[in-house]
Amino acid sequence: MLFTSYGFLGFLAVLFLLYYIIPRKCQWGLLLGAGYLFYFLAGAEYVPYLLVTTVTIWFAACRIEDNADRQAAYLKEHRAELSKEEKKAYKDRQKKVRLGWILGGILLNIGILAVLKYTNFAIANINGLLGAFGRTGRLSFLTLALPLGISFYTFQAVGYLIDVYRGTVRAQRNPFRFALFVSFFPQLVQGPISRFGDLAESLYGEHRFDGKTVSFGLQRILWGYFKKMVIADRMLVGVNAIIGDTDAYHGAYVLVGMFFYALELYADFTGGIDITIGIAQTLGITLQENFQRPFFSKSLKEYWRRWHISMGTWFRDYIFYPISVCKFMQKFNKFSRRHFGEKVGKRLPVYLSSFVVWFATGIWHGASWNFIAWGLGNWAVLMVSETLEPLYARFHQRFGAGGRGYAAFEVARTFLLVSMLRTFDCYRSVPVTFRMFGSLFTARNWNILWDGSLLCLGLTALDYGILAMGTFVLVSVSLIQRKGSVRERIAAKPYPLRFALWYGLFLAVLLAGAYGIGYDASQFIYNQF
Repeated sequence: MLFTSYGFLGFLAVLFLLYYIIPRKCQWGLLLGAGYLFYFLAGAEYVPYLLVTTVTIWFAACRIEDNADRQAAYLKEHRAELSKEEKKAYKDRQKKVRLGWILGGILLNIGILAVLKYTNFAIANINGLLGAFGRTGRLSFLTLALPLGISFYTFQAVGYLIDVYRGTVRAQRNPFRFALFVSFFPQLVQGPISRFGDLAESLYGEHRFDGKTVSFGLQRILWGYFKKMVIADRMLVGVNAIIGDTDAYHGAYVLVGMFFYALELYADFTGGIDITIGIAQTLGITLQENFQRPFFSKSLKEYWRRWHISMGTWFRDYIFYPISVCKFMQKFNKFSRRHFGEKVGKRLPVYLSSFVVWFATGIWHGASWNFIAWGLGNWAVLMVSETLEPLYARFHQRFGAGGRGYAAFEVARTFLLVSMLRTFDCYRSVPVTFRMFGSLFTARNWNILWDGSLLCLGLTALDYGILAMGTFVLVSVSLIQRKGSVRERIAAKPYPLRFALWYGLFLAVLLAGAYGIGYDASQFIYNQF
């Protein structure tokens, strides 16, 4: 069920037709059935995992809310006869009950994710330690299926459970409606990681056919296919060639590979999100935006506010903030201020909380040390930047750094930094990544940038022309987006121009999309996460 497959397009066409024919009160039920059919076709053996997460999180959330409601009713009924100490003791007992339910739900589901995703990683590291100490025995690897989108639906469900525990949202009492929230098929592939409070109203609502909404949704889908098939899958050929033969492709090729991979990942991931949001929009459902022109960022901190927004806010709200205010961190805060002074001491808890978040972010992306190194690399740069922020401010004030020229420099610097850090993701080996990055300064083969050597990467001159044109279109659209919705601006144009633009984009996907031998009509990169 690739988004780019004919089977998926047929599945989507049938669903869309039925969705607006059946009674509107049945629409959410059709989406639930479609979600489980989509997941079954992706792999029948994955369905039990999705069911376990759905049932356990739904049950735990209902129990938590029931306990909170009973507590509120009991305190209201007995407020005149209970002393402050009795009220406090009662609240503490009930809080422990709710805490037990939320910890049980989180540990079970994060545990399932950890076992399926990280068991063999742990075994590999244990075997490595055994070998380092001269032991000959080795643990055998396990054959474990990693369900489609498990990281996304697990985080979405766990976020919902935490929100119910905090009282941010009311628990969904209908188990089938909650099952739709977990299994809404467009976002199963690669997100975004939705919040129940943001999605529930439009997900369960009754939707009439609206020509403009459906048209805008289809346009968003088409734009996603353009990114994926014209740019990402074509660029994938060059990326695979460079990372597949590190002996032949080193030095300047590494720089080319960095930029190729940055463009491929952006077009692939944002293209998939465009298709997801577009599908939802054709059904009258609103999903949150997951990107805000990240490559226009002037710092790494700003970049992470604009890239994969739903993941970043999930880690911030459900890991960083809870760790920052936990009892251990409060004690550590006092200890560090007392022993290292106010200036240094107040930063250490932030560094430690951020370290946990970025370690978790890295390993969430994949069960290997290269992803951990990538996460901690981001952490190190962000912490250094935050520490030196007063110095940057004085520099800007003294030298008057500003204007479009300096802003362009900051954007280019951030893009280069992000691309450098992504080499850990690209090469998938920490030692190889350092070796290849080091070759940038030792190989002295910069002539490959102009002597035609890049044509040996499996890409023809025509391919480079298409990629250049596609990149120009991407940048142009991003620039226009700063002034508002591109689709709204196009909709205001005369019909012949609108038709020419969208039909031209359709032809670009049809004629310039990466098909056939030599190209990989591949699954989206973030599926693996």
